[in-house]
Amino acid sequence: MIKINEMNPGKETVGFEAIIISVTVGKTNGANKSSYLNIVLQDATGTIDAKLWSATDEQIRLFERGQVVRGKGDIINYKGMRQMKIVKLEPIEMNDEQKALFLPQPPIEKAVMQKELDMYMKKIHNIRLYAIAHGLIEKHYTAFVNYPAATKNHHDFASGLLYHTLCMLKLADQLINVYSFLDADLLYAGVILHDIGKVKEFTGPIVPAYSIEGSLVGHISIGHAMVKDMAEELHIEGEEVFLLEHMILSHHGKQEYGSPVLPQIPEAEALTLIDNVDARMNMFEKALNDTEPGSYSARIFGLENRNVYKSHH
Repeated sequence: MIKINEMNPGKETVGFEAIIISVTVGKTNGANKSSYLNIVLQDATGTIDAKLWSATDEQIRLFERGQVVRGKGDIINYKGMRQMKIVKLEPIEMNDEQKALFLPQPPIEKAVMQKELDMYMKKIHNIRLYAIAHGLIEKHYTAFVNYPAATKNHHDFASGLLYHTLCMLKLADQLINVYSFLDADLLYAGVILHDIGKVKEFTGPIVPAYSIEGSLVGHISIGHAMVKDMAEELHIEGEEVFLLEHMILSHHGKQEYGSPVLPQIPEAEALTLIDNVDARMNMFEKALNDTEPGSYSARIFGLENRNVYKSHH
């Protein structure tokens, strides 16, 4: 078996095990049209585009998103990018815990991140903000510590939501040290809960798709409703509730990015900035990991379709 990051053009008939993170059906041109599958395969080391030509109806049914597969394929150079021509492919049955091993792993162990989250939660001294944040994380804890932060683009790996949140909390520490007028309790609570709606927006921790609620409502509105409901459940009223709701609703920074209101308090502006910094830095990191020194990455959609250059240093 060979890992995806070791698959270079010219290697013929390599054996592999991977998980399917995307699959679409295509039709060949010409008189003798046949179906083929466009598949994106992933293991813990990276992804590769693959083609399964002359796919049967049975193969189209079997090979779906989230399915672990074992197979063989030839690695070719297609328009400057590596691609696999699948020679053989078969499904493997695995549970979610086993499937997670085929996904990129967070840079920090989950148990360590869980302890860090607990430490930051205890930094929220405002009893109302603490009660809402603690209540929501406790209620959705399993999903929060296991889900990715996105289906693609940034932090799209197991426990990515937790890792993204912790990186943002560390950035929040720095802003609080520089700008003493910031309300640390509100900023910490806002960071911890800014993406809480994603535990309902996505279908699960392994190769998630958007749920019906996620597609129709979106994580910003879902998160706002979750904060509002938790405050009502705990009989908490007052300005802190509105401020925390505002943090959730404004955290994408612009209405065209999905926020119904713009940041109107400094903590909300800080949340927007550190969310954007962490997401974009992760996209750069991801692009560099897939690029050879002295060359450019493929275009990155989340970075305005830019190519990222990887230096030799």
